[in-house]
Amino acid sequence: MDMEKVLVTGASGYIGRHVVRELLRRGFFVVASDVRPDEENPDATFTDLDIFSGDEGMYDAFGRPDLLIHLAWEKGFVHGAPEHMERLSSHFAFLRNMAEGGLKEMAVMGSMHEVGFFEGAVTDSTPCKPLSLYGASKNALRQAMLIEAKRLDFSLYWLRGYYIYGDDTRGSSIFAKISQAADEGKKEFPFTTGQNKYDFISIDGLAEQIVSASTQRLRGIGKPVTGVINVCSGKAVPLAEQVESFIRENGFDIALKYGAFPDRPYDSKFIWGDDKSIRKILKADKGL
Repeated sequence: MDMEKVLVTGASGYIGRHVVRELLRRGFFVVASDVRPDEENPDATFTDLDIFSGDEGMYDAFGRPDLLIHLAWEKGFVHGAPEHMERLSSHFAFLRNMAEGGLKEMAVMGSMHEVGFFEGAVTDSTPCKPLSLYGASKNALRQAMLIEAKRLDFSLYWLRGYYIYGDDTRGSSIFAKISQAADEGKKEFPFTTGQNKYDFISIDGLAEQIVSASTQRLRGIGKPVTGVINVCSGKAVPLAEQVESFIRENGFDIALKYGAFPDRPYDSKFIWGDDKSIRKILKADKGL
C-alpha cells in the first residue's frame, strides 16, 4: 500500500522542521513546502511552489496530498506586524483552493493569541477577542475555515498553540533571545515581572501533538476529534519559573533583570490550554 502523502507548508521553519521529522519517523511521505529547503530532513520531498500564487489548481500541483499541515506564517513573533492582515486573504485563498481541489484533511496552526485577554483554561468554545494583529488574523482565518469545512465537507484540525521552548538557537522566543544574550557574554537580561502564568510545551512535544492530531483519520481513527484542538501541556507555569529553569538547565551565566519591561497589556495573567482533546488523541495514538 502506498504511503499517505502529507504536505507541510512552512516546513523549514522553527516548528515545521520538527513536524516534518516526526512525520518521517512515523512513515509518512512528506512534501515539504517552503521558500528554502531544510537540509536536516533530506528524506522529505522539497518544493518551493508559491502557495500564495492564487492558483486554483494548487491541490493538483502539489500532487494531491492526503493531508495538509499548514504552518507557514510570516512574522509570527512580531504580533503588531501589518503583514499578518495583509497576508490573511492569501492564506484563505490557498486553503480554500486546496479544499475545492479535493483535499479532505486539513490542519492549520492557530494561536492562543486568537483568544485575547483571558484568565483560566482555554477550551474549544472559549470566546475569542484578539488584541493584536497576529491574533486577529489567526482568529479570522479560523472562523473562515470552519465555515468552509462545512461547505466543502473536509476535516479541519485547528491546532491552537501556546508557548514553546526547545531548539532555542533557531526560534525567536524569549528562550532564543536569552540563549543569544548568553552566547554574547551578557550578564543581565532585561525582563518583565515574570509573574504571569502560561502554558509551555517543548518543541518536540508540540511536533508529536501536531502530527497525532492531524493524522487521526489517516491512522484509521473512526471518529476523529476535529475543530479547535489545543496543542499544549494543559498546565500554567509562572514565566519567571520557566525561564529561570531554562537558564539553569543550560548553565548560562546570566541573570534576569526583573521589571525592566512592562507586561504587555494584552497578555493574560494566567492562561493555559484545556488538554482534554489532545490527551484523548494521544491515548488513541498509543492504542490504549
